[in-house]
Amino acid sequence: MADQKGGRPIAASQRPTGGDKAIVGRKQYFRRKKMCRFCVDKIDDINYKDTRLLNAFITERGKIVPRRISGVCTPHQRRLAEAIKQARNIALLPFAAQV
Repeated sequence: MADQKGGRPIAASQRPTGGDKAIVGRKQYFRRKKMCRFCVDKIDDINYKDTRLLNAFITERGKIVPRRISGVCTPHQRRLAEAIKQARNIALLPFAAQV
């Protein structure tokens, strides 16, 4: 707060963040919108026995990858989660990573 010369403090929403300066010198990258892999390939049923496909949506620790990262649409994410859980229950996929 050394940059103020007395008076009332500036509201947080009015303070400069410095974000404007960071963009000027760097090249901006365009991030492509993630498309649902299942909608593009027109895959309707997600089989719990297809472990190669399901492994693509599991982290190294054994967690299910969230929608915002994988880019899968909501209905397919629900089916995917169910298939992963079924595969875990019959020991096709691990519940957690080995330590």
